[in-house]
Amino acid sequence: MGWLKDETGLERTQANHVPLTPLSWLIRAREIWPNHMAVVYGPHRKTYAEYHARVTRLASALAKAGVEPGDVVSTLLPNIPAQAEAHFGVPACGAVLNTINTRLEADTLSYILDHADTKVVLCDPQFIPVLVAAMEDMENEPPLVIEVADPHAGVNAYGDYMEYEAFLDTGDPDFDWIMPEDEWESIALNYTSGTTGRPKGVVYHHRGAYLNAMGQVISWRMVLHPRYLTIVPLFHCNGWCHTWMMPLLGGTEICCRDITPKAIFDAIADEKATHFGGAPIVLNLLVNAPEDQKRDFDHVVEVFTAGAPPAPATLAAIEPMGFNVTQVYGLTETYGPATECYWDESRWSGLEGEARAAVKARQGVPMPGCENVVVMDEGLAPVPRDGATAGEIMMRGNGVMKGYLKNPRATREAFKGGYFHSGDIAVQHDDSWIQISDRAKDIIISGGENISSVEVEGVLMGHPDVMLCAVVAKPDEKWGEVPCAFVEMKDGHSAGEEELIAFARARLAGFKTPKKVVFAELPKTSTGKIQKFELRKLAKEL
Repeated sequence: MGWLKDETGLERTQANHVPLTPLSWLIRAREIWPNHMAVVYGPHRKTYAEYHARVTRLASALAKAGVEPGDVVSTLLPNIPAQAEAHFGVPACGAVLNTINTRLEADTLSYILDHADTKVVLCDPQFIPVLVAAMEDMENEPPLVIEVADPHAGVNAYGDYMEYEAFLDTGDPDFDWIMPEDEWESIALNYTSGTTGRPKGVVYHHRGAYLNAMGQVISWRMVLHPRYLTIVPLFHCNGWCHTWMMPLLGGTEICCRDITPKAIFDAIADEKATHFGGAPIVLNLLVNAPEDQKRDFDHVVEVFTAGAPPAPATLAAIEPMGFNVTQVYGLTETYGPATECYWDESRWSGLEGEARAAVKARQGVPMPGCENVVVMDEGLAPVPRDGATAGEIMMRGNGVMKGYLKNPRATREAFKGGYFHSGDIAVQHDDSWIQISDRAKDIIISGGENISSVEVEGVLMGHPDVMLCAVVAKPDEKWGEVPCAFVEMKDGHSAGEEELIAFARARLAGFKTPKKVVFAELPKTSTGKIQKFELRKLAKEL
């Protein structure tokens, strides 16, 4: 279908077919904007020529250290220049980039390093202790550690490992980048929490990264030379592909290590940041910032927000401050944003307040790169577009992962019927806009972080006083929602709320720790299944 009846001699060659990869954009940017500022972080200011040179040295240094094509290089870094450089330098030596959540505890970190078979880790000094603890628990050979000092933030190296700048010095400035021979080759590995508590390794390919980034240029209505502020952690879906996107437009990446209202307002006012992405909690930080931390600026800042629908009050407060907020929706498995709440000015220009926020709270329509996003029932039939009939969000397209590393069963399940199954429950309106109505599998999203309720429950069940527990989301003004534990105690045992929270905090990352513990008999069905929907109702009233 679609072939000419005679295509003799019309074949793919090196002249007419080149694998798509975001690596090509940095090569291009160095050629046409060599002196334009590429990366900014305090006194660290690198042009595209300098950025390309540092990336080249990193790729060469990794190859000299024994990293081969297909190996995994991990990072434990905040949003600092080395993290941006790794997004190009790691794949430029043929390796696969694995940016690890810096908030994870040693046990999960150890699992990821083993599962990914990591060869090298670039690590910020503040995470060296947890990395060391993780490596001591590894089954595989521990990776080579490169310590990335951050003098601008006053974070000095421990001195037990080679420092990043010295490592770059070992690299060859004339190193030839190893470009993919096939755009299906893997570019990144990202771990996402599963319902069992153990993360799954989501594999990205060069084609998906290229097309997802390019699609967001269209959705975000970008023009040349945007100034992008890195609020989305680069360990979240590779920062939603935004770091790969910047060289395409000759943009400037403004790195931000610590997400504070002052840092954001200063970047907007002083560095003229034009775009950033972030969870609704970031918007709340700006709205509720002390007056002495707020800054005046003379341009509109475009914001992508995701993780949970922004509250109407938040939208009503932040837009008059100079921010235009667009909600996007996606998962780690979709390279970040897969849908956008496109604002149809012809229909909604007159909406204000809660009515405007209600529309902006929708997850919206497919972004370029997703061929189809639809709400379906269990039989894979589209639900009626009535804004009331619930189904599961499913999607297909180039912006969907290759699959889960070393987990063919989970991959088959995720792709059943030829669609990626998101696990999110939604309705579809008559204008095709999608809106999430619930979350499947009891995942809690707190400040943009996914938390498995099963994992938290497993930890609390390990306390000697606990007989049974269930964890659900409790609405929270700051974080969107936080874990709330409902606990049945063993007879004769009386551990208090503070003790159980401390018990969990010692075994879990801080953001996974329950913020509230309620002692009560858990509601159950006749077969003994805990009725979490009842607990969610109770949590909303706390």
